[in-house]
Amino acid sequence: MTFRIFLAFDVEHDQDLCDGIRANSGTQGVFEVAATSRGGEITEPWKKKAREQISATDQFVVACSEHTAASDHIAEEFRCAIEEEKPIVLLWSRREAMCTKPAGAKPTDVMYSWTPDILREQLVANQRKSEQPKVPERLKHSASSPPSLMSPEDSS
Repeated sequence: MTFRIFLAFDVEHDQDLCDGIRANSGTQGVFEVAATSRGGEITEPWKKKAREQISATDQFVVACSEHTAASDHIAEEFRCAIEEEKPIVLLWSRREAMCTKPAGAKPTDVMYSWTPDILREQLVANQRKSEQPKVPERLKHSASSPPSLMSPEDSS
């Protein structure tokens, strides 16, 4: 399966990261960069276009650098990806720099080193997670009342 990804990156500082990831797109038939971050003023039409592009992809990948946390474009795209319930991969894309997560990322969100193999592994892992069947609410035990091993007749 080839994953169609939206690649978020800081358009003002990190075009080289986009180019590097795009160069690896399709080399092993695992992922293709279907859409990327765009510059420009963040207006309603800009947001609508970003949402359409993110919605049309399988997964959302952020090429993180030292500028990521300060990027309003990435923050808006990241928010869209969460709302669209897209699996997200954060890549530590500059080994020599202190890369930052996008605004809106949780402290528990992990950044993975950027290599084609690691990205492939994370995309596959995300796909497996999303394919796991959901447990219906009626089958879940509530945390406040553990299931009783005794039948109602035994308790009298």
